[in-house]
Amino acid sequence: MRRKMAAGNWKMNGTAAALAELGALAEMLPDDAPDVVICPPAPLLYRACEIARPHGIGIGAQDCHAEDKGAFTGDISAPMIADTGARYVIVGHSERRDAHEETNSDVRAKARAAWAAGLTAILCIGESLEDREAANTLDIIAGQLSGSLPDDSTATNIVIAYEPIWAIGTGKVPTLEQIEEVHDFIRAKLISRFGDTIGDAIPLLYGGSVKPDNAATIFRAKNVDGALVGGASLKAADFAPIVAALAQS
Repeated sequence: MRRKMAAGNWKMNGTAAALAELGALAEMLPDDAPDVVICPPAPLLYRACEIARPHGIGIGAQDCHAEDKGAFTGDISAPMIADTGARYVIVGHSERRDAHEETNSDVRAKARAAWAAGLTAILCIGESLEDREAANTLDIIAGQLSGSLPDDSTATNIVIAYEPIWAIGTGKVPTLEQIEEVHDFIRAKLISRFGDTIGDAIPLLYGGSVKPDNAATIFRAKNVDGALVGGASLKAADFAPIVAALAQS
């Protein structure tokens, strides 16, 4: 049975005061809560780990460099992330692929760097609105999977998050049929590439305008094992109902 995960990406939001939301979230989690991960800005990682650790909440970073160290001003390496106590890192988010022109090979290298540091990579893939309207979604997804996902991926070192770019922060959500189509396609690709045991065990998250009022519906989709949540993860009162909906799915 695949593990379920609710991951929150705070993006470039929050100062130390925002970490109070972690304690509030812990008090709201159901006894049967799935894996819960929060990815705050890098300056908050160490303090977030200290607060979250007693409650079993995982902490992750939002990106890492592919190199362990070097003359890369402003970047953060996977070993640095691991040193804070964090256990996850997002790689390949569409905002990084777009604004920072990250390629599939860049993302694959970051995933490997995460593994080398003992981190689990949350690898993001997804199509643009133009690709969706041109009926190119599955071709884009296939290309990103092939180029971004390392060959030695397993259910313990990788989580895949499908985030249609046109649904991120827009309030637009694909239909249940559209989500199922892509997640079923990803699952089939994973099984074809890695075999039944590994391919069927890698968790698949959906991301893109996930909110308390639509989470339960999204989690009814076949092959959706959880969510990567943006804005709704900033407040415990918004994120906790999403976690509860996943626990009940």
